[in-house]
Amino acid sequence: MPFLRPTPMAKVGIVALKDDRDRVVTLLHDLGVMQIEPVRKEVLEQLPADRGSETQRVVGDQLVRFRGLLHALPSVDVPSAPRRFRDLKELLATAQQVTIDSEVGYLKREEDQLVTDRAATRETLELLQKFSFYTGRLEDLQAGSVLTFFGEAPEEDYATLRPGIAGLSDSTFLANRVEKRVRFIVAVRRERADAVGRLAQQRGVQLVAAPRLDGTVAEAAPKQEAHLADVDGRLRGIRERLAALAREWYPLVATLEEAFSIENRKLEVVPKFGAGAQVFALEGWVAAPSRPALERALDAALDHRVLIYTVPTTEEPPTVMRNPPGIRWYEFFIRFYSLPQATEWDPTWIFAIAFPLFFGLMLGDWGYGLVILLVSVWMIRGFPGARYLPKFGRNLVKTIMGPSAMQSLAYALIPGTLLAIAIGIATNAFFGFAILPGIPTPLDKSNLRVTVPKLLYLAGYLGLGMVVLGFLLGALKEYFHHHPRAALGKVGGIIFAFAIASFGLTFIHAGTAVFNFGAHPFVALSLAGLVGGLGLLIFGEGFQLGGMALIEVLSHILSYTRLVGILLASVVLALLINFGFTTLAGGHVPGLGVVGIFLGVLILVVGQGFNVILGVFEPGIQGARLIFVEHLSKFYTGNGKAFRPLASRRVHTLPAPSAESPAAA
Repeated sequence: MPFLRPTPMAKVGIVALKDDRDRVVTLLHDLGVMQIEPVRKEVLEQLPADRGSETQRVVGDQLVRFRGLLHALPSVDVPSAPRRFRDLKELLATAQQVTIDSEVGYLKREEDQLVTDRAATRETLELLQKFSFYTGRLEDLQAGSVLTFFGEAPEEDYATLRPGIAGLSDSTFLANRVEKRVRFIVAVRRERADAVGRLAQQRGVQLVAAPRLDGTVAEAAPKQEAHLADVDGRLRGIRERLAALAREWYPLVATLEEAFSIENRKLEVVPKFGAGAQVFALEGWVAAPSRPALERALDAALDHRVLIYTVPTTEEPPTVMRNPPGIRWYEFFIRFYSLPQATEWDPTWIFAIAFPLFFGLMLGDWGYGLVILLVSVWMIRGFPGARYLPKFGRNLVKTIMGPSAMQSLAYALIPGTLLAIAIGIATNAFFGFAILPGIPTPLDKSNLRVTVPKLLYLAGYLGLGMVVLGFLLGALKEYFHHHPRAALGKVGGIIFAFAIASFGLTFIHAGTAVFNFGAHPFVALSLAGLVGGLGLLIFGEGFQLGGMALIEVLSHILSYTRLVGILLASVVLALLINFGFTTLAGGHVPGLGVVGIFLGVLILVVGQGFNVILGVFEPGIQGARLIFVEHLSKFYTGNGKAFRPLASRRVHTLPAPSAESPAAA
C-alpha cells in the first residue's frame, strides 16, 4: 500500500483466441480489476476493430424488457438466494420462462388511463363545488358561437379583469363573492377566446373551460362522484393483481434484470477490442499490485492460451486511492476538492492528520466536542429516531448531502472532537464554564493576555510547517517529473519561508535593534535566505509568478493564525452567553424574578446551540480551507481520472465459477 501516493498503475494488453473471448471478458468483469480502453492504432493495423455480434442486440432487448417489468411491478421484499447462470444460453432460456409481459403491459396501460381519468374527475368535482352557485343546466354553457370559462380571482383583480374582457368581446358574467374572492363564469365569443385568455393570464387569473356535462350542478356532481368511486375500485383491482404478480415474479425479474445488465455491460466493451479471424486483443489499465493475480487467473482459466504484455504509453493513468481504513475516511474531502492524478501525491494522509488537529484546536471545549461527537455517532448509525425531528430539519439535512457523505463526514469529525474534548478538559472549558476543580483555565478572560501570544506562536509554527511541507512535496514532484528548474523554485520557497519566519521572530523580540548584526548574528543569515529564496523562486517560476509566490508565503503562514482567532471567537461568545445566563437567572437584575430565570435559560440554550453549530461549520470549513488553499496549492494539481474497472454491483446474481478460482483469489 503506497504512502502519500496513489496506487501505481500499468497499462497491459491481452491477446487470446477468439473462441475464448466471452470467457476472458466474463473473468475480467468478475475480477473487477481492469479498466478497458480502445486498443491503439498499432493494434488496429493488425487486428481490425471488433464490431460485436447479434448477441449484443438480443441482450439489449432483454435488458429493456426486464427493466420495464421491474419498473411496472411494485417492489416487494421477498427473500431469495442469489442465482448463478453458467452462460448466456442458460440466461436466455430462463428469460423465456417469464410469461407475464402482455398482462403486465395491459394492466399498466389501464392503470395509467385510470389515473388520468381520476385526476380529471377530481378536478371536475372541485370545479362543480366551487361554482355550485350556477343553477342553470351545464349543457346550456356549450353554445356553438361562444365559449364559457370558470375563473376565480381576488376582488381587486376581478374589478379590473371584467371591464377588460368586456372591451375585447361581447361577454356575459355570472359572479359569486366568497371571502374577498370572486368566483365567476364568463361567456365570450369563440373567435375572441384566445385574446380573453391572454388578458386573464396577464392579470394572474387562470380560466378553465366549462366542463362538458349534462344537467345541473346538483345533478352532475353525484354522477361524477359515482364515476370516481368506480375508477378507484378498478384501480384497486389492477394494483392488487400487480401486487400478486410481483409476489410471484419480482425476485426472478430482478435477478434477470441484473444478469442482463451485467451481460450488456460486458458486451459494451467489445467494440474497443481488435479482432482477427482467430485471435482478439484488448488493452486497459490495471493496478500494478493486482496484475500478478490477474495473470494467474487468466492462465488458469485459459490453460495458458493467453499472452499478457505491457503497453508502452505516456498517457496519464486513472487514479486508484488505497489508504488504510482510518485514513480512508478523509478521501471524501480529497475527492470533493479534486481527485489526484495517478502520478502526483495523494494528500489524504496529510489531511487525515492536519484536519483533526486544526478542528480540535479551533473548537477547544469538551462540552462542544462531546455534543458533536454524539451527533457524529448518531449520523454513523443512520439517524435513528430522525422521524421525530421536524420535517424542515430532515429535508434540510437531505439537501446538504446524501447518507453516505454524511457518514464519511461523521467519521472524519470524530478524531477532531476527541482532541477538542482533551483540550477542553486540559483547559477546563465546558461550554465556556470552568466546572473541573483544581484545573487552571488559561482561556479565561483574565488569562487571555498570557495565553494568546503562546497560541499565536503555535499557530505560526504550524503554518510554517504546512507551507514548508507543501513546498517540499512540490519540489519532489517537479524533480520526479524531470522539471529541475521548477524544483529549484520550490526549494526557494522553503528557504524564503524559513528566512522570513526567523527574521520575523527576531524582529518581534528585538524591534529595530534587529539590524545590529553583532547582537543578532542570525539576522544576516535570514536576510541572505530572503535574497536567495527570492532568486530561486524567480528563477524557477518566472518574475511574475515568483513575486506572487513571495507574497503567498508570508500570507499563507500568517493565515494559520485563524486557528487562534476562531478559538477565541468561540470562547468569547461562550463567555457572553454564560454571563447573560448568570446575570438574568442568578437574580442580578432586580424585579425580574421568574421571568429573569426563563430569559436566562432561553439565552443559554439558544446561544449555546448556536455556538455548537458554529463549532461544526467554522472549524470544519476553515480547517479544510487551510489545507486546500495554503498547503495543497504548493504541489497539488488534481483533476485526476477516476479508475472505472469493468465490473458491476451484484445483489441477485453470483459471478461465474472461474472468477472464484484459487488463482483469482
